[in-house]
Amino acid sequence: MNREEKQALVDELSEKFQSHNAFYITDASAMTVAKINEFRRLCFNRGMEFKVYKNTLIRKALDTLGGNTSEMDAVLKGQSGVLFSKESGNAPAKLLKDFYKQQNYSKTAVTKPVLKGAYIDSDVYVGANQLETLSTIKGKQELLGEIVGLLQSPAKNVISALSSGGNKLAGILKTLSEKEEVAG
Repeated sequence: MNREEKQALVDELSEKFQSHNAFYITDASAMTVAKINEFRRLCFNRGMEFKVYKNTLIRKALDTLGGNTSEMDAVLKGQSGVLFSKESGNAPAKLLKDFYKQQNYSKTAVTKPVLKGAYIDSDVYVGANQLETLSTIKGKQELLGEIVGLLQSPAKNVISALSSGGNKLAGILKTLSEKEEVAG
């Protein structure tokens, strides 16, 4: 591969890093071609992309992101695959966990692809032990939905109290007017 081809790959990878709010770097070494294709198919079905790159190209593309991506240097060893997600930061973690379940991996076995590190909205997570944490992180849309729900709750309570209070008041007035008619 000549220098121009490498630069084109770095530019492509940089563009993907900037257009995706989350990406995971995994170790897919020792996976068979059939398993990698199965994993890629699962990624595609969930709107994600998995591609294997050379570590030096990943490092150069990470440099274009700015911020503190130097923590990722420790994970850029061996064969590295990058899992891209546009929807939410926890989607790739959930995908990895589901893939492990499909493969019937035991808790003690080394599961491939192994999570090396993740980059989610400018935060860096390093190590396979972060997978459980990453799968429980709420996405931006989930958090916005919760905030909107919390903001709407007091307003709904006030409206409910006012409307039910109005019905009670109308009922009391009706009862009083009926008593006056009977008495009069």
